[in-house]
Amino acid sequence: MTEFREGEAKDRSRRRPLTYALWGAAAIGLAVILYVIAALLIKHGGPTDLNSLAAGAMKDLKATAAGSPPPKEPILGPNGQSTDLTQLKAPVVVVNLWATWCAPCVTEMPTLAKLQAAFPGKILVIPVSMDTAKDSDKARAFIAQYPPLPFYQDPKAAMVFTVTPPAEGLPTTILYGHGGRERARVSGAADWSGADAHAVIQALLAEK
Repeated sequence: MTEFREGEAKDRSRRRPLTYALWGAAAIGLAVILYVIAALLIKHGGPTDLNSLAAGAMKDLKATAAGSPPPKEPILGPNGQSTDLTQLKAPVVVVNLWATWCAPCVTEMPTLAKLQAAFPGKILVIPVSMDTAKDSDKARAFIAQYPPLPFYQDPKAAMVFTVTPPAEGLPTTILYGHGGRERARVSGAADWSGADAHAVIQALLAEK
């Protein structure tokens, strides 16, 4: 009986490396399959689950299930001309609703400038001031400190209510992807200059 048990133990010890090898091969095979699926999604522009990128500096990112286009509410462009967000064309448009009296808005603005500088010709970062007409010079001077950001203004602050759904407060940053529809937004201040924000932008740029 002892010899039988010793033989069985030796047999199990011989099979153990083979078992580990089979499990390892299966794990590698699964990883390859997942990689191929991810590559096909990127190649064919499959939509990205942006909620999976809601971490770190982007922890407050909320993906939009049925994205709406930007509102056609008239706003003032860099030269004071009447325009609206539908006139802005880029693969990704990042609209930031802000005001000079909003401390978190002021804090995050330099990071939005860095985001625009990191993706020249690929995205448009559009800060839209909710300051009243009497404070337009103050708001314009503030934005001028952070090139290459342009100055847009909604002196009636109507856009807070005309975006769908309405903004919860300031700042609110809305990301419009291919097709001009909202893909996600962040309510509150965030750091847009680092890897977390860049991962969100790169995912949107990969969509077709």
